[in-house]
Amino acid sequence: MKPSYPLSDHPAHNQPMMHYQSVYKFLQNSPLQHWLVTIPNLVRQKFDPAGNGNLERWFPILEQLPKLRPSQIALDQDTITIGRPEDLQQDLEPLLRGLQPWRKGPYELFGIHIDTEWRSDWKWRRLASHLSPLENRLVLDVGCGNGYHCLRMLGSGARRVIGIDPGMLSIMQFYTLKHFLGPVPVDILPLRLEQIPSDSRFFDTVFSMGVLYHRRSPIDHLYELSECLKPGGELILETLVIEGKEGEILFPTDRYAQMRNVWFIPSCPTLETWMKRCGYENIRLVDVTQTSIEEQRSTDWMQFHSLPQFLDPEDHDKTCEGYPAPRRAIFIATRP
Repeated sequence: MKPSYPLSDHPAHNQPMMHYQSVYKFLQNSPLQHWLVTIPNLVRQKFDPAGNGNLERWFPILEQLPKLRPSQIALDQDTITIGRPEDLQQDLEPLLRGLQPWRKGPYELFGIHIDTEWRSDWKWRRLASHLSPLENRLVLDVGCGNGYHCLRMLGSGARRVIGIDPGMLSIMQFYTLKHFLGPVPVDILPLRLEQIPSDSRFFDTVFSMGVLYHRRSPIDHLYELSECLKPGGELILETLVIEGKEGEILFPTDRYAQMRNVWFIPSCPTLETWMKRCGYENIRLVDVTQTSIEEQRSTDWMQFHSLPQFLDPEDHDKTCEGYPAPRRAIFIATRP
């Protein structure tokens, strides 16, 4: 099957779209050929300015990015570093700031430090030592944001990483980074997991971090993740949890930490039961950490409200709605 690569006549529109030729070629030569029946058209639709008015503002930013080739690339450190300060062109920082807010990171681009809302490196440190080695693995990162963790996976030796995330600002940020990185085997599709074709049991490792509690059906999400794993493949699941016994779940009546799209927050024993019912084996709880206001906060690169404003100002163990403050657990499991 020869895919039809979805491009437009807009030069800045073409720039991120051209990157997809590499991942489409990879899919064409893999057991995931059937993705090419639907995915290129879905991607083209996501890049249509008629569906997102911000795209006309973001496309010119990518078009104006200077043609710099970094003298240094470090994807295996807490701060992902691309280029040395002496390589910097002064017109780069205003372009990067045109893609604010930056939520996942941190990054250092040609001496410009992007201090993101989340210290995503803290999460990576909590889970990295528990993973099966990523060397030469095919990895899927669900809900990957702007690709910080995707790049850390590549820096840990993954053969190819495919991220999926529906947020177009995150996509623009990632392809800004990739503009300077060159043809690294990492791509982010602007999709949701449910848009990925079924029968995709191909990936050695699948990550789902910060997604489960946004799903109206967490059980469906666990099944969909399983359908992406080859037999013996490894799932890394990171999500909000509450303290409690098996069967206990928090179902917010409206908002949770000012988020409207939070549905089910289970206790760890409840989540383990869900995973067992969905067929996972070798289920391990490797970390539970309450999110601190040092890990998630407003910065110069993300100037909106963040966790400090979402907590009870008198008691940081509670959200502003009175629920238990965010606690995040990491489970690792295998697909039989």
